[in-house]
Amino acid sequence: MEFPTFPRGRTLRRAAATVAALATVTLVASGCALTAGSDDASSGSGSGGTESIAFVPKQLNNPYTDVVLGGGEEASKAIGYDYSVVGPLEASASSQVTFLNTLTQQGTNVIVIAANDPDAVGPALKEARDGGAKIVAFDSDTNPDYRDVFVSQVEAKDVALIQIRQMSEQIGGQGDIAILSATANATNQNEWIKYIQEEVDTNPDYAGITIVSTVYGDDDDAKSFQEAQGLLQANPDLKGIISPTTVGIAATARYLSTSEYKGKVALTGLGLPNEMREFVKDGTVTAFALWDPAQLGEVAAYAGQALVDGTITGEEGDTFTAGDLGERTVGADGIVIVGPPTEFTADNIDDYDF
Repeated sequence: MEFPTFPRGRTLRRAAATVAALATVTLVASGCALTAGSDDASSGSGSGGTESIAFVPKQLNNPYTDVVLGGGEEASKAIGYDYSVVGPLEASASSQVTFLNTLTQQGTNVIVIAANDPDAVGPALKEARDGGAKIVAFDSDTNPDYRDVFVSQVEAKDVALIQIRQMSEQIGGQGDIAILSATANATNQNEWIKYIQEEVDTNPDYAGITIVSTVYGDDDDAKSFQEAQGLLQANPDLKGIISPTTVGIAATARYLSTSEYKGKVALTGLGLPNEMREFVKDGTVTAFALWDPAQLGEVAAYAGQALVDGTITGEEGDTFTAGDLGERTVGADGIVIVGPPTEFTADNIDDYDF
């Protein structure tokens, strides 16, 4: 299966815009304040529109999320919506609820959320919808009862297939492997892990592989680093680690790169090229994958506009135009797919800058 590359120029512009925006982030906006010792923060920049859109990521200050939000901000400005970002500094099941309640009180027209837990945010999202807000889930889905559409990076099974294939190729199809995930309740992570386990259990190509452990770094760099270290200490015969989270794979690569396991334990998963480049070039990592994160934010913003305008309702077969990315179709269960993943290796990693 081939996975096409995405346009470098667009990604470069978005990455630059994201960096510029982050350099001027304020800590009090959209009615939410950062106080001393708080785990919560918010940021935003109005675009002068009459409608409002707010992104609620799993957590702020996450490099992957920063790129997604850059695409969301660019699209929000293009459609003339007031854009803001609110969310926690730490990813946890209930951490997003307070922000959702505030957005509802403010009468926000579109709430775009990557759920830390598919059900914990449910009552707050229901209240927002009852108040007239359109709900777009992105990256990590909510329970479908609580949103209008879910903008997914790719087909979930494709993400699983590429990761287990890469791992199998790197360990010769034999050996014990482990998974270092994000949070235990993240719907996207759990779906990918489910498909990886199914492939190991049922695909004869992977009959020699055993998943011996799944651990969670909570998308926290320090905890992910410690979990990677713990996996290797607890499983001396471990041949590889799959980390389907950009924070986890970067932290694991950093640990492996200066340890006795470098070159002996394979690592793959989902990562940002800029964070993984040094580890690919020094031989710690052979291959990993991801999609264009900025496109995820962009499609989510256009989906929100289409819901407000009545162009779509979230029914299967609805279509809308996502700016330069073209037409998107709502599939079964209200899911909109952005595009396929790309594989990164030493041969192509310098072609990407995000």
